Amino acid sequence: MIKFKDGEIMVCRSFILMIIFLFSLSGEAQEVSASIDTASIKLGEQILYNIQVETDSTDLVVFPEGQTFSPLEMVESFTADTNKISDRFMLIKEYTLTQWDSGSYTIPRQQVLINDRPYYTDSMTVVVADVVVDTTKQKMFPIKPSVEVSSGFTVPDWFWWLLGILVVGGILVYLFFRRKRKKEEAAKKLPPYEQAIFELQQLDNSHLLEQREIKEYYSQLSAAVRRYLDGEIYDHALESTTGELILYLEAERAKGKLKLEESTIQRLRQILERADLAKFANSRPDVITAKEDRNSVEHVIKDTKASIPQPSEEDLLRDIEYREKLERKKKIRKLLVGILLFAIVFSGITAYIISTKGFEFYRDTYLGNQSKDLLEGEWIQSEYGTPPVSITTLDVLKRVVADSLERAGDKETFRKGDPEGILFVELNTRPAGQEFDLNSAVEEVYTYLEKRGARNIITKDEKITTLNGAEGIKIFGSLVMQPEEDDKPLQKEYTILNFGEGGGYQQIVVIFNAGDTYAEEIAQRITTSVELRNPEN
Repeated sequence: MIKFKDGEIMVCRSFILMIIFLFSLSGEAQEVSASIDTASIKLGEQILYNIQVETDSTDLVVFPEGQTFSPLEMVESFTADTNKISDRFMLIKEYTLTQWDSGSYTIPRQQVLINDRPYYTDSMTVVVADVVVDTTKQKMFPIKPSVEVSSGFTVPDWFWWLLGILVVGGILVYLFFRRKRKKEEAAKKLPPYEQAIFELQQLDNSHLLEQREIKEYYSQLSAAVRRYLDGEIYDHALESTTGELILYLEAERAKGKLKLEESTIQRLRQILERADLAKFANSRPDVITAKEDRNSVEHVIKDTKASIPQPSEEDLLRDIEYREKLERKKKIRKLLVGILLFAIVFSGITAYIISTKGFEFYRDTYLGNQSKDLLEGEWIQSEYGTPPVSITTLDVLKRVVADSLERAGDKETFRKGDPEGILFVELNTRPAGQEFDLNSAVEEVYTYLEKRGARNIITKDEKITTLNGAEGIKIFGSLVMQPEEDDKPLQKEYTILNFGEGGGYQQIVVIFNAGDTYAEEIAQRITTSVELRNPEN
């Protein structure tokens, strides 16, 4: 055992205290703290979160990064600032944080590394409050529909209009020139007899005989007579053989339908057979024979035309009727083409409007929407009852003299529309000094509606305040109107505003079609326009 004197013990104690003091200094060489600029914010507002580190210039400090502040969201992380304090440095790191839900939130402890050694800040509490909206101080309007914002390259609207006009114009021009070409072709087409004589004249001017083109000469000659017979006598003359054609002519002659001499038929047989030999057997008749055959063909054509019986009066009338029928068909065809073109143009324009503006815009703008027309019509502000109730409506409310509810005589009722219609508005007032019960007053409305066929009534209620500060109760919900069993059920929404201003009683009832955005906007505009006048003021 080692023994120390009293003086030596004192020296040892001093030495131990000095060592403890130095260790404490080394432990406090780095100081980490955090702070926020506010502990209470509104939805979406930002707070400034600040971390301060006091350290030496040789220390390596790493601040927290990323979403380590959950449940709060880090919006931005700023670059750390450095301030020199005596022989040490103060590092300041700032963050902006936010939260989009109301409530009380705790910012967790944040870790700061100094030379790989962790240090922690204290946790903090932040309260996020709701944004209070005073709906009694301003009129409420329905939420506007979302608007699509185009990005990048977009085709302008006028391009589609121009393209549609060009397409329709191109179709019309094509149909016009096609019809014109058909008319020109029909006008150029001669009757069979004139066409045959014209072809023979063309054959005389062709110089085929001078050029010894016997085969081509007979081909055109036989084609001319066959075409004539095809148009006047036998509609298969072009594709029939010579034998078949001659047999048909002889049969028609035997029936008495064709008054041709036998010599004419035989002469035609000889010409066609000679033409067949020239075309298919390389036979080469002399020029004199070819010219005689040409003249013979002309005589055959003339004799055949003369032998055709003239149509009787009955045939002529039948032909006239047939032509009139053809004209009617042409007119009907033109009408159908016009209707088709109109349908194509109309469908194109309709499709373009619907694709760019939407079907609801097309329906409301071009097909008509009664609710929209009412909303965009003239509005009237009037006062009713005592104490007076000011309300803005589409038309003046009419006083109900004989009320179906059998209400008391001191209660005034003003009404416009029917519960089954697009919009129903009713205003009831009772002067001061009369006892009334809110439940009874609302029940009267339900009784009236049930007598008109209302069922499945769903009820909600809330407190409201008008623009001029009058407090009341709003009863609202949905119902189904079906006056008769055979009637189609109508889905409705309703709102009943109840007030007790000036010692009296005021009630406003509005009923409109469910799902009708325009009717809903009308109803909201009516209910938010209500103002009560206190006669004592």
